[in-house]
Amino acid sequence: MFSLQGKKTAVLACGLLFGSLTGIAQQPDQLWGKSAEAGTSEKTKWFREAKFGLFLHWGPYAHFAGEIRGKRYYGISEWIMNRDKTPAAEYARLAADFNPTEFNAEEWVDIARAAGVKYIVLTAKHHDGFAMFDSKVSDFTIVKATPYKKDPIKALAAACKKAGIKLGFYYSQFQDWHEPNGGGNGWDFDNKKKDYSAYYRGKSLPQITELLSNYGDLGIIWFDTPGNMSKEESGAFLEKVHQLQPDCLVSSRVGNGLGDFKDFGDGEVPPGIVKGAWEAIFTHNDSWGYSAFDQNFKSPKEIIRLLADVASKGGNLMMNIGPMGNGKFPAQSEKYFRTTGEWLKQNGEGIYQTSYAPIPPQPWGVMTHKPGKLYLHVFDRPHNGKLLIPAFTAKAVKAYTLAGKKALPVQQQGKDVWISLPAVLPDERNTVITVEYNGALEEQNAVPMVVSAQYERTILPAQSAVLNGNAQTKKMTHSYYFGDWKHAVCIGNLQDPADVISYRLRFTDPGDYKVYLNYTADSTNAGREGVLELGPAAKEAKQYPFQVLFTGRHDTHKPLLFLDQAMAVISVATPGEWTLKLRPLKSGGELFKLQQIVVEPVR
Repeated sequence: MFSLQGKKTAVLACGLLFGSLTGIAQQPDQLWGKSAEAGTSEKTKWFREAKFGLFLHWGPYAHFAGEIRGKRYYGISEWIMNRDKTPAAEYARLAADFNPTEFNAEEWVDIARAAGVKYIVLTAKHHDGFAMFDSKVSDFTIVKATPYKKDPIKALAAACKKAGIKLGFYYSQFQDWHEPNGGGNGWDFDNKKKDYSAYYRGKSLPQITELLSNYGDLGIIWFDTPGNMSKEESGAFLEKVHQLQPDCLVSSRVGNGLGDFKDFGDGEVPPGIVKGAWEAIFTHNDSWGYSAFDQNFKSPKEIIRLLADVASKGGNLMMNIGPMGNGKFPAQSEKYFRTTGEWLKQNGEGIYQTSYAPIPPQPWGVMTHKPGKLYLHVFDRPHNGKLLIPAFTAKAVKAYTLAGKKALPVQQQGKDVWISLPAVLPDERNTVITVEYNGALEEQNAVPMVVSAQYERTILPAQSAVLNGNAQTKKMTHSYYFGDWKHAVCIGNLQDPADVISYRLRFTDPGDYKVYLNYTADSTNAGREGVLELGPAAKEAKQYPFQVLFTGRHDTHKPLLFLDQAMAVISVATPGEWTLKLRPLKSGGELFKLQQIVVEPVR
């Protein structure tokens, strides 16, 4: 969730996109693991079908709740020792007051089961070096170093087994701020004198062995922040897991391109479909560990829509809760997770065991898929109640709401399927509609984007553009509070008139539409001129020149500001296909970083 400078590369915390500051890119279509079967094998089948997991960041930082030694720290609380530069000995002394007497493993699992999650991953040891289990390797544990004197992980393992929920453990294999040879703590220990290999041999690998040997069958070992580990060292952790528990999966944050499934950066959803086993990780508020003054909880609507979006691209959502120091979940987390579970009871068929959708997202929402069934996750009802599914290569048989199985009128005209919706969506958060079909529903990659007056706006995202010349997409990572990472996919490197981006648009309604450019530009971009070209296909497009405006400098540790610049009002006389192009007017420096183009009907 933040970066430090390590011996060879940036030391990355849980929550920081691996590679975002080190130049090690994580491409959405990149294979990981030791063979081309990684992420698609029978071993990962349960994981690919699970779709919804629960992350739990819990340790002494929960007791501090965002405040230590008289100072409050906004942002992620599990990094409080590092941010405060608390000496290791003093942190251990303060951690001795951690006493979660209200922890109840059965209660945690009951909430998880009610929420509809299929697996749980708990922090067995985070970067502070504190073991949340009865480790014989170290004295810095919840059993030996606190008045609690019990092993909560043992109780959680028993409760998960009873409930049929897969259990996994997070383990920070490189960073350990408590140990002289562990990564990360340069305020107590001289980084130049550290023997990282001694740390791996003496604590890290032995504790992994304990976790794999003492708590029954595990679903996942979730590593984090490989830092300056070599591929051989990462491989040793991977092999240790596979040796002791062959069916246990290893996260890609073991490092060096290894792992059984891929984890994206904290708070990041890949821009498009990713095949194989992968996971998007988000926290319920802004901090991963408990913070008493972080009350920015995601609503059930936000969780439900995020879950559908991730599933529509083929992945899992693992949503984090930071339990309090007393061992209870925050009340809002329990309430909102249970509410999400109620939605899943009615609509889980459209989430669990689904794959990515063969048809791109539409203005009304996203889709998931099973053979013979396409699930429409409708976020926004078209004003006229006529929902369009384009590029439908199969034969639609019937359509109905997944909750309640209410039949809906369906018509097919060539590859267009139209569904008549109720006057009011049954669930404004996400109404799932099942379309049953015969034949082959082929994957579509070049479908014109639908623009309709039936919606308040249509987003043309950067990742959907066709790029020409030197134009390229780039992920821009930034943050609000410390460690609260955000990710924006943008188009950059537009320097010459030949560097063109384009979209194929299908206007389904006549009328006037206003077009906006959503971009960020620093002082080197400001004043550059570009031109937007827009018109019906096969006709000469009208040109709309513009000048780039300054928004602010990109700093990964500050908010990145985007401007919606109104470009033009266009008139669409008859429905049909249009082409939109954008390019620099003259050669020079980069035009800007374009996040999206917005098209709004004029009311």
